[in-house]
Amino acid sequence: MKINIYNTLTKKKEEFKPINEGKVCLYSCGPTVYYFAHIGNLRAYLFMDNLRRVLKYNGYELKHVMNITDVGHLVSDADEGEDKMMKAARLENKNPFAIADFYAQAFLKDMGKLNIDMPEIIARATEHIECMEEYVKQIIANGYTYETDNTIYFDTSKLDKYGILSNKEVDENDTESRIDVDPNKKHPNDFAVWIKAPENHLMKWDSFWGKCYPGWHLECSAMGHKYLGEEFDIHTGGVDHITVHHENEIAQGKGFCGKNPAHYWMHIEFLQVNGGKMSKSLGNLYTIEDLKQKGYEPLVYRMFNFSSHYRKKINFTFEAMDSAKTALNRLREGYLKHLQGTDDINNEVIENYKQKFLDAINDDLNMPVAMSIVWDVIKNPNKSKKLAELILKFDEVLGFELKDYKPQVSELPQEIKNLIEKRNTARANKDWAESDRIRDELINMGYTVKDSKECTIVVKS
Repeated sequence: MKINIYNTLTKKKEEFKPINEGKVCLYSCGPTVYYFAHIGNLRAYLFMDNLRRVLKYNGYELKHVMNITDVGHLVSDADEGEDKMMKAARLENKNPFAIADFYAQAFLKDMGKLNIDMPEIIARATEHIECMEEYVKQIIANGYTYETDNTIYFDTSKLDKYGILSNKEVDENDTESRIDVDPNKKHPNDFAVWIKAPENHLMKWDSFWGKCYPGWHLECSAMGHKYLGEEFDIHTGGVDHITVHHENEIAQGKGFCGKNPAHYWMHIEFLQVNGGKMSKSLGNLYTIEDLKQKGYEPLVYRMFNFSSHYRKKINFTFEAMDSAKTALNRLREGYLKHLQGTDDINNEVIENYKQKFLDAINDDLNMPVAMSIVWDVIKNPNKSKKLAELILKFDEVLGFELKDYKPQVSELPQEIKNLIEKRNTARANKDWAESDRIRDELINMGYTVKDSKECTIVVKS
């Protein structure tokens, strides 16, 4: 089946054609682990997960790399400001390696809570310093750098074009205002690839140029090359990566081997909060734990993200989260109703649903349309186990773990739990009259009773 995806490189939607038939190699920019991931960060990894699931649904084998930036990089992607890891270490009065390890583990736990399908390779930058050193040495040997007293810069003037993702025009006489830590930097677009560490710098390694640490753009290039080769299929990240970080990855790839590392570049748009920016200063920077404390399980946030296409901004509000919570409950209950169904369904109906769902997800991951197909199945008046099986098939992409879902009996009032226990006893004794009486009593109290061979499920109607 043909998959169409929007390629930032060509600025158009195009048919995906992998380098090797049946296999997809992709790279995703991972987190800088200096603090807890907020929901805006996590939207990028839900998109990454969605792409993985769609590719696997289409039968592709994946080799997927995601980095974890535990070396640290500057507050600005443009080599400006204070190192994020060093800043966190100072604020928390901890070793930066301990900071990185704590927040890396917290991030991976959040991934698990959101049921994100993990990449095959998760590469920590601190474990690949030697790999980065060899990569930068090759760029130097190829003549794409210059040195100042404390920095080796990539010389963007050596490229045939810099800015192919963002279409930025490079003026060699540009003297735009910028905070340059090194007055010997030749052009504002040039960027650090290798940096001499000051005496008090906590994260540094022995290298060909003394005690140094890598420029932060370097890690993705070096680790992408190590695990995926000079060219691979897809690179993902946020739209904020387009103008600097991903431009610099492409520059480094060309400086290293003359090639753009990825054939397709895919980017997810920003999450807004109440129509505006999310930030600590505004008090609207939410984590998964924050949402949990407000009564939203992590999968509700997953459902919320399916309300918008990944290339469109999405506006986070608690009203929208309430709607997503209701939708998730409807999905689960609708699946259970079909699971208990006895109606037969024409195979043509099943195949029609399947094709519409596949068309939607293969049209640049159009999850709002895909979800509309799911709701059509849920609302089908003929309750059938075949439709339940179809919903489980769709859940390979949706990721709501419907197969393992069971309503939480602990959420029911004690009076209801007592009645359920009495009814289970009656059913065990084959006292069907008493069983039916208790069932009717539960229904009159506003509960739906669903029996299966395995168990009885009671939910609030």
